[in-house]
Amino acid sequence: MIKVIITEDNDTIREGLCLLINASDGMECIARFTNCEDMLTALPGLKPDVFLQDIGLPGMSGIEGVKNIVQQIPGATILMLTVFEDEENIFEALKAGASGYLLKKTPPAQLIEAIKDAFHGGSPMSSNIARKVVTFFKQAPSSKLKESYGLSQREKDILASLAEGNSYKIIADKLFICIDTVRSHIRNVYKKLHVHNQSEAVAKAFKDGII
Repeated sequence: MIKVIITEDNDTIREGLCLLINASDGMECIARFTNCEDMLTALPGLKPDVFLQDIGLPGMSGIEGVKNIVQQIPGATILMLTVFEDEENIFEALKAGASGYLLKKTPPAQLIEAIKDAFHGGSPMSSNIARKVVTFFKQAPSSKLKESYGLSQREKDILASLAEGNSYKIIADKLFICIDTVRSHIRNVYKKLHVHNQSEAVAKAFKDGII
């Protein structure tokens, strides 16, 4: 059972998300809050697997909330769900420790898939957010010496597909392999690159000319 905490100040959105999660197989919304302060106070008594976090909240911002969550739970799986799609918010959230970045216009089925992906180690992003991340790293200065880190061609293909913001399911379908095989390849990629999440892997891939 994937246990989810929601922090969202819009009553309609928050309650709708809770209903959606509880209606999905293998998921449960264990708590929901209107602000980060209340969520952080209650957090020691909860054992969430995934945080669904807004940015524009009353009081403490969602990004500051991410920083505080990570202090309490290093390696926490946090998905931003917001209307903000500017580069500053995207990269501040990812630097703070967010595992993925989704827009509130994400269709319900894709949101549920993203929560599952994040739970299994992925870093889902809305497609236009992924494009901004890719564009940013493509424009950043790359190392003169290209380094492959011993990645196989299949691992490079999967890394490139991750950089495009594709979900594990889409990658599996594109490469005609099962999702478990995709996860296995991604674990190997992270190990070879000495990184811990998709954002770090994509950044290193572009910086060192891997993809």
